Amino acid sequence: MEWPPPSTSPSPSLVVRSPRQTVSLIRNRRPQRDWNTSTRSPSFTARDHGPKPSEVYGFVGSITTVITTTVYLAWAYTPEPVLRSLGITYYPSKYWALAVPSFVIVAVALSMAIYMGLNFVATPPPTSFSTIFDENSRECTAFSPAMEEERPIEPISDISIDQINNLMFTDR
Repeated sequence: MEWPPPSTSPSPSLVVRSPRQTVSLIRNRRPQRDWNTSTRSPSFTARDHGPKPSEVYGFVGSITTVITTTVYLAWAYTPEPVLRSLGITYYPSKYWALAVPSFVIVAVALSMAIYMGLNFVATPPPTSFSTIFDENSRECTAFSPAMEEERPIEPISDISIDQINNLMFTDR
């Protein structure tokens, strides 16, 4: 089946058959493209070709991470006589293979605990009136009831603590 179906009218078809063609009222007219590279600006080709800098940095970072981890694990788990026989004589003590990761884990755990503690200190207690009222609080304005069709949307306001307590704790 051919799409679009053949037209029965004598007028020329206005259907564009390619997404690369410009919509035009004249069927045989195609957009003119400049394939001459000498007339294009150098920034045009540099912008369209090649990887983005973030991709390059990500690739280099991932390769560096893999190489560093491999060297670290080889140094940490290879016995000292094997390293000496390979000619590797200047390296840190094996103590640091356990000490540095332990220090990093403890530092991250302590920083998270300190961060959470600072948040608890900065938060007012639940009995404080600053958790109920502040300079941005809006009290509900008087609302005039009207017909259902004419009722406007109520303006934004805070619900008072009395209304919340009545809704939550009174028996109906």
